[in-house]
Amino acid sequence: MPRQSVSPDFAGSNLPERTRRVLAALIQEYIERGSPVSSRRLVEQGGFGLSAATVRNILATLEDAGYVSQPHTSAGRIPTDVGYRCYVDFLLEHRRASRSTPAVEARLRQAGSVNGVLSNVSHELSRISHHLGFVLAPTSETAGFEHIEFVPLEGTRILVMVTAQAELVCHKIVDIGERVQPSELEQGANYLNREFRGLTIGEVRSLVIQRLRQEQVLYDELLSQWLRLASSTLEDMVPQESVFVDGATFLFDEMSDEDGPVSLDTLRALLSMMQEKHRLVRLLGEYLGAHGLRVVIGSEHAKSELHAFSLVASAYFDGQQTGTVGVIGPRRMRYSRAIAAVDSVSQAVSRVLLNHAPPPTDDARRTPDRTV
Repeated sequence: MPRQSVSPDFAGSNLPERTRRVLAALIQEYIERGSPVSSRRLVEQGGFGLSAATVRNILATLEDAGYVSQPHTSAGRIPTDVGYRCYVDFLLEHRRASRSTPAVEARLRQAGSVNGVLSNVSHELSRISHHLGFVLAPTSETAGFEHIEFVPLEGTRILVMVTAQAELVCHKIVDIGERVQPSELEQGANYLNREFRGLTIGEVRSLVIQRLRQEQVLYDELLSQWLRLASSTLEDMVPQESVFVDGATFLFDEMSDEDGPVSLDTLRALLSMMQEKHRLVRLLGEYLGAHGLRVVIGSEHAKSELHAFSLVASAYFDGQQTGTVGVIGPRRMRYSRAIAAVDSVSQAVSRVLLNHAPPPTDDARRTPDRTV
């Protein structure tokens, strides 16, 4: 669906109150029924006290401004992404504080690990919202570096292993084209572990690249080799369990939506990405760590793969890092229910994970010696 635009003079916040009420009623009716909404239906169900002619005039104005469209000449109207945006902004402006969810928290606390908690969160989100629930754990960029190890293999090959917090491990076999003494590899790993202790994987990657560019490193063959080995593995470090999803069957609901049917090809593509989780991480990566609650509708997504869907997401905090929880569903989703679910569950998971967070150490954010 192409991106819609609307005149600033007729933006959602500037719509006359009566017009906004008609638009909200049309969207609510369309969300419930899934078929174009006629002026007659709005007069019967809306409770506006307006004549059918007045409602028709309002709908014509909304259509001209890009808030609704008419799929067929004789059909009623359906909301566009701009119309949904106006409706969602109104919901966000007037929403109440989320209520405590002790039952959800109790179920989350039954998990024995952080990964177990996050897996349960995606299930709870799906169960409450009736949409696909997802959790994006902090990426390897923000995971704390723990240690690196160089293991000599047959010939001139080296196994490089990098371990980070949150159970993230990455390994790579690199052929350096020459034999190296095991003692030299051990010396290199010990040096890098001392230098980068207390930093995140992202910070370590940046420092390795920076030091490889320093002139003095170019004249230190061993140091340059250690840094190149580390760099080659850090480039490939993608967490295997950084996304948790549940409720894929809900994506098959509402497949005959008039506002842009979710094709089988689109669904298959999204389901395929759920199996290849690194692809889904990249697709949803722009929402990771975004502050507050965020709603993205259809064509507002930067990635075209998500234009058939809407997303509601919110950040959670585990005491050290920020992740994201949310739901994905059709553009014709029950936004009020989805927003309430994501808001309350994000608060619940933050409270649960804060109890799992290890106490900070004095050198948790130590800045390494910048000299080589």
